[in-house]
Amino acid sequence: MADDTIYEVFARKNHDQELKHVGSVNATDDDLAKAYAWTVYDEETWVEMCVVPRTAVISVRPDTAVGELDGR
Repeated sequence: MADDTIYEVFARKNHDQELKHVGSVNATDDDLAKAYAWTVYDEETWVEMCVVPRTAVISVRPDTAVGELDGR
């Protein structure tokens, strides 16, 4: 059995809103992550929900800005 991956869950209630982080789920693959997210966070009527593996989230901080990374 594969190891679980942590997925961050983002959703919006209507198309005019930005996606917001609503939580996270653990799953063995993308399809299960989508199913778990929709089930766990069903307290709202979402028009869109996205799941992203936590390892794919790139942190953006002032100390890691592009110019800082290449010495500019």
